[in-house]
Amino acid sequence: MTDRGRIIVITGNGKGKTTAALGTAFRALGHGQKVCVIQFLKGQGKYGERIMAGKVENLDWFICGKGFVFNKENIDEDREVARLGFALAQEKIVSDLYDLVILDEITYLPHYDFLAVERIVELLHSKPKRLSVIMTGRDADPKLMELADTVSVIESLKHAYEQGIKAQKGIEF
Repeated sequence: MTDRGRIIVITGNGKGKTTAALGTAFRALGHGQKVCVIQFLKGQGKYGERIMAGKVENLDWFICGKGFVFNKENIDEDREVARLGFALAQEKIVSDLYDLVILDEITYLPHYDFLAVERIVELLHSKPKRLSVIMTGRDADPKLMELADTVSVIESLKHAYEQGIKAQKGIEF
């Protein structure tokens, strides 16, 4: 294990941001490391990765969302759920119990004005030195990308959904 963790941002409009982060999670788990995944905005659902997570030792998984925010009807409720999720993220990061924390879809919080990006930056500055953090989601704020050690942008050249092909179990969820 290294003395210095990494800060990684996986952003862009392409499919596979969460999948890439979870690939790193399984890499860390393979080395006996402890991993925490906190999913923002995504609601309850039978996602394959969540089903598998319940069967994996050293992996803690938290859902901090009601579903993606597509309208402004319940914006105050969405904002509160995001705030509570961020409080959980703070607790888990400063606990120093994990080797890797994944903040899935966290880039949406500043994008939707649910949370000031400076709060995320502040949290990353206060993380234990050895902890690695991966942040995913579209439209990552430039301040997050500047702070990161590694930034990957996943582009979409073609997507089955655009061709009228519905989401498939095991591929999209």
